Amino acid sequence: MSAQTTITVHAEHGDRFDEILTPEALAFVARLHDQFAGRRQERLNDRMLQRKAIENGRNLRFLPETSAIRENTEWRVAGAGPGLEDRRVEITGPTDRKMTVNALNSGAKAWLADLEDATSPTWDNVIGGQVNLFDAIRGQVDFTSDEGKEYRVGAQTPTIILRPRGWHLVEKHLGYRDRAGHTRPAAASLVDFGLYFFHNAKALIAAGRGPYFYLPKLENHLEARLWDDIFTFSENALGIARGTIRATVLIETITAAYEMDEILYELRDHCAGLNAGRWDYIFSMIKTFRDRGRSYVFPDRDQITMTVPFMRAYTELLVQTCHKRGAHAIGGMSAFIPNRRDPEVTERALAKVADDKRREAGDGFDGTWVAHPDLIATARAEFDAVLGEAPNQVDRQRPEVHVTAAELVDLSALEPRVTDAGVRSNVSVALRYIESWLRGIGAAAIDNLMEDAATAEISRSQLWQWIHQGIVTEEGTRITRASVETVLHDVIRGLDRSLADRYDDAENILRQVALEEDFPTFLTIPAYAHYLVDVTPAREAVAA
Repeated sequence: MSAQTTITVHAEHGDRFDEILTPEALAFVARLHDQFAGRRQERLNDRMLQRKAIENGRNLRFLPETSAIRENTEWRVAGAGPGLEDRRVEITGPTDRKMTVNALNSGAKAWLADLEDATSPTWDNVIGGQVNLFDAIRGQVDFTSDEGKEYRVGAQTPTIILRPRGWHLVEKHLGYRDRAGHTRPAAASLVDFGLYFFHNAKALIAAGRGPYFYLPKLENHLEARLWDDIFTFSENALGIARGTIRATVLIETITAAYEMDEILYELRDHCAGLNAGRWDYIFSMIKTFRDRGRSYVFPDRDQITMTVPFMRAYTELLVQTCHKRGAHAIGGMSAFIPNRRDPEVTERALAKVADDKRREAGDGFDGTWVAHPDLIATARAEFDAVLGEAPNQVDRQRPEVHVTAAELVDLSALEPRVTDAGVRSNVSVALRYIESWLRGIGAAAIDNLMEDAATAEISRSQLWQWIHQGIVTEEGTRITRASVETVLHDVIRGLDRSLADRYDDAENILRQVALEEDFPTFLTIPAYAHYLVDVTPAREAVAA
């Protein structure tokens, strides 16, 4: 006889965790694993095969076997659900209590409640974030800080869109035991989605909105199909009408850029749009082609702007593809943030954000992201100037756009200009971000830029590429492991240290992901496994 499937908790319960980790919710998460854990692993295996093929010289292309989908002009996606019709400015951020209140009071049209790149996946952050979302949806998220400051939510709040963790991540504090009796870490994506959907879908619908999701790190349309099947299964399981869920897919991998039509098609009954996730997209480009020779070497990070040709090709194709299918095209996040203590920094940040959002609105995007409440008015003004009273510009079809497969990966216009300052910046940003992440802070203001896991990935992957391609800086420094070690030691010497900091651990991680021969696909995988997992003996098992 086969064993019952279970989700087992291997961690201590924090405050109110029992309200989220209920037997019924864990049973639902176990059912998701029963149905979809195997297919998730198949998709991850496909990623590995694709990666190897590209490393061996295969060029990316628009898939000939799905040409009928691209050429069929009749099909459309479901489009905006209630509360998603106007998305001109969305604020992104983690789901800790203070940030939840700030996002809800920000005046944005939507809040990307981020359990992925802006969240360090400590057990407290993962389940505590679910508690905060539970309260936010029910209007009970007000709180008073330890310093006595009161945080209260106003009457008008943004539409919440949850971003679960990507397919590649696991939640080691929860174990899934299958019917054969084998136990493995739960899939983080299924945990984040399952707990949120189970507890909140009906409350969201009752409030006139719905269960909405941002889907990160997809690499192809088969991964989108998997999500669509999860959505349909979940709607049926809770007795919710098919198509109630709405998803916006982040196009933040180079392989997904070649399958935008197909991704929309697979999710068409649940799809609201696509987002141009610029920072992960740049990381994906570097990671994918890091061994392809000097023609694929990227310059200093600040030289990779949204106006370089390969990024223009990507965003132009995204807008055209979305509008052709009745989907929203949502722009990305400029990293510049204001500094309330430095008016000059704030003035420069607002000017750069205004330029970025003016370009996006002019290109046809229907909305955009910001990472700070003080940027909302600036971003909204640029979209108001184009949209006026209209909620979006989906009717702007962009028939003049013609993007070839080669243009998406054409780096010929990029000067491979690498400087000593660029090397130092990458070392400093990656080290400081990883240290912040280890302390449980996943979105960190560093040098007046908002850094998250994606920008740290760019920094460390550039270091790896420059070392392995033998790049010489403008100043004549050959970039080697030894030269980067020298910079790393110098950066560490200049830090303000404390007994509570995690710089020693961050240094170890940075060496592993940037200076070793192997290239980990994501820095967060080894960092999580080595430093954020604190399992305890199983304390609860729930049968599905």
